[in-house]
Amino acid sequence: MNIKSKDLNSLHLFAILYEERSLTRASARMALSQPALSHRLNKLREEFGDPMFVRASRGLTLTPFAKKYANQIMGVVSNVEAFYQTMQPPDFLQQRDKVTIYGTEIVEALLMPSVLNIIASEAPNVKIIMFNTSGRLPLKELENGTCDIAIAGFFENIPTSFYQEKIMEYEFVVLANKQNEHIGSELTLAAFLQCRHVMVTLTGALNGSIDTALESLGEKRRVLAGYSSFLAPQILLRKQKNILFVCARPLAVLAVQNNKDLIIYNSPAALPKIELIQVWHERTHNDQLRKLLRENLKNIASKASWK
Repeated sequence: MNIKSKDLNSLHLFAILYEERSLTRASARMALSQPALSHRLNKLREEFGDPMFVRASRGLTLTPFAKKYANQIMGVVSNVEAFYQTMQPPDFLQQRDKVTIYGTEIVEALLMPSVLNIIASEAPNVKIIMFNTSGRLPLKELENGTCDIAIAGFFENIPTSFYQEKIMEYEFVVLANKQNEHIGSELTLAAFLQCRHVMVTLTGALNGSIDTALESLGEKRRVLAGYSSFLAPQILLRKQKNILFVCARPLAVLAVQNNKDLIIYNSPAALPKIELIQVWHERTHNDQLRKLLRENLKNIASKASWK
């Protein structure tokens, strides 16, 4: 038998499924989408010529073939993991390295200050470089190594070969000047439509999810300008009191903290929530430093007070 024709990653998948007995928990643990996990499971079945795991009343159960070889497979995976553990540097936190992150101003303003505090304290020889996503998923950069992590709330059609993880979910709100002449004690749809709006556009298009929601109501808002910056509109709101800005709640909370003249209202039209996703390539999946950084990003986002 030629081992070169075998996919050893299938053994790792077997071990995860054996321990979790759930496709949902296994996909979360491996940071894979359900379609990507199903694809790998099909490869596992082809590798052994057996279904291996089948659905039962409570999760997954092993086939007789899988039960027969389970202990051997788990032993092989354990030995391989132990072997590679010995190859890790003694203290990865002391290594000199540079980590490149593609994100938005929201990531830079809300997450990175805490991340940099941790890095400065725990990994003093590591430098973080931030680039703007410019409204796109940097696939080429992730593949060629010039990007280690990409984070945004607008990534679509992420290839199944990439790892992805939701680190935060937030809603859209409306940021306004307290002296807005069209708003009373609450922001009504009529007042919302009477005001003019500034929005963020990363592609040049002057429409977003709020415009889609308004279309379903037979309404349309008046957009004054489209900015490329998530932070600049709050400056405009301080000087133009009848302008509104629909933005992520975390961004609005930060704006109000820094500007006593601003106030947050709920959107008068129902809007879908936004999921902030971090994406990375398989080449950095097991890198200890980058794994720690991803974990810190998730932890900071989950514990944030501005959610």
